Amino acid sequence: MDNGGSLSLYPLHRCKTIHLVRHAQGIHNVEGDKNYKAYMSPEYFDAHITELGWEQVDNLRKHVHSTGLIKKVDVVITSPLLRTVQTAVGVFGGEEYTDGMDSLPLMVANAGSSGHAAISSLYSPPIIAVEQCREHLGVHPCDKRRSVSEYKSLFPGVDFSLIESDDDSLWEADVRETKEAVATRGMEFLNWLFTRKENEIAIVTHSGFLFHTLAKLGNDCHPLVKKEISSHFANCELRSMVIVDRSKVGSDSSSTNYPGKIPPGLDLPSDVADGKNPDKDTPNTLKQ
Repeated sequence: MDNGGSLSLYPLHRCKTIHLVRHAQGIHNVEGDKNYKAYMSPEYFDAHITELGWEQVDNLRKHVHSTGLIKKVDVVITSPLLRTVQTAVGVFGGEEYTDGMDSLPLMVANAGSSGHAAISSLYSPPIIAVEQCREHLGVHPCDKRRSVSEYKSLFPGVDFSLIESDDDSLWEADVRETKEAVATRGMEFLNWLFTRKENEIAIVTHSGFLFHTLAKLGNDCHPLVKKEISSHFANCELRSMVIVDRSKVGSDSSSTNYPGKIPPGLDLPSDVADGKNPDKDTPNTLKQ
């Protein structure tokens, strides 16, 4: 039975494993669920995660450790907003930070009025903040970021060096980014991942960014697979996916392929020989 139509095969070095995570529950999620107008309130500027959100972080942290995922992730890419960085360091960071440790804390105590203890960077994968995976831009104050200088004081062990502007130059008070623009930005972000050397990447981001980006993908799949890819994420949900570079964006050579023929010798496969001698009788073409 030919199942080739439902299968795809790609070189491993043109694939990356990504672990997509939506941030934990934020104060804007709670108030916005009660009244949509809360999303317009300056009170929820760069919203932090709630006490329940920290419980969600702790449970996802237990999961990534019990499954061994924490040992596989090469780097964590996070949106720079407070709720995503809190989620990233809480899930993928080290244990509680204590004074005198050799490494910087990923998060200082009570960062963003969290009431949470400081978090160590010991045994943590690198965590890098990237603007491209931010939430739907504009209008909603909860999606406006603080200055990079302030973030650095709250999260000393997180790398903010890829963010060019100290202040938020992307968010506009009266212009909401279109869904199409979010999706385009998301696809550019996924392509950017192929410029990096890491093969297994965790990404901590937002519901709107994930939904609009992933809606562009999986359209050639069975509807159930498409749903797995693009349905809305719950708070602190993690989905593991494989993305494939079918262009030449990520053209690093394979680290596991082996060229063979070492030492070299005669090597004419029989199927190639058949192709070179099309008129030669083979068992299937012998005359009766």
